[in-house]
Amino acid sequence: MLQEPFGRFARAMQNEALAPYKTHLARHRAGQAAKRALDVFAALVCLLIPLPLYLAAAVAVKCTSPGPVFYRQLRVGRMGRPFWVLKFRTMRVGADRSGEITVGSGDVRITAVGKVLRASNFDEFPQFWQVLMGEMSIIGVRPEVPHYVEHYTPEDFATLLLRPGMTSPVAIAYRHENDLLAGAADPEDCYIHEILPAKMAINREYVRGFSFGNDWRILGRTFRCLFEKDELLEQKRHGGPATK
Repeated sequence: MLQEPFGRFARAMQNEALAPYKTHLARHRAGQAAKRALDVFAALVCLLIPLPLYLAAAVAVKCTSPGPVFYRQLRVGRMGRPFWVLKFRTMRVGADRSGEITVGSGDVRITAVGKVLRASNFDEFPQFWQVLMGEMSIIGVRPEVPHYVEHYTPEDFATLLLRPGMTSPVAIAYRHENDLLAGAADPEDCYIHEILPAKMAINREYVRGFSFGNDWRILGRTFRCLFEKDELLEQKRHGGPATK
């Protein structure tokens, strides 16, 4: 059962719409090698230096909510292969059975410690291990769950030509995506028909314009956005559209 959708995703990687993307990436093999070297170095630094914080987070999760320290979710990785994305658990055990979308920072399924981890993005830090292992990259398209990859257009599969990333232009633009969905009458429908197509347009642009230098610029924007207002969230609060 696990193999069936991923077989389709792998076959979708052979469609002709991906040819321009493959040609562009072939011209940037040196940039991809430099990107991988940066990934390994940065992952080692980000795993070793804050090790006491990892231990403190693990203890806090374990002592304040029944269940495992880590949460794994099946995602679609490079070339349509399955992999399990790893996070510190921020929700009650079994919370994902009531829906894969987290609706707002006030989602009642989120634990008290989980709110702190999510606000600081520290819940994502275990993914540095996956970067080190080669399943992910620091910069790249954020991986989706299979259910949402089923809604990709043929050209959207170009976003699976690179390793999925911990951060990306989409992760910056939609950093408060859960709050954008909080006011939707049907969050699932809103995500599939409004937010996902807008995100995929940004993702395709990233792959189409991939370069090692551009990854550095995205990394800089990721740090800057910690101190900037979220334009999409501000639009929603003032009655504007939730997507762009």
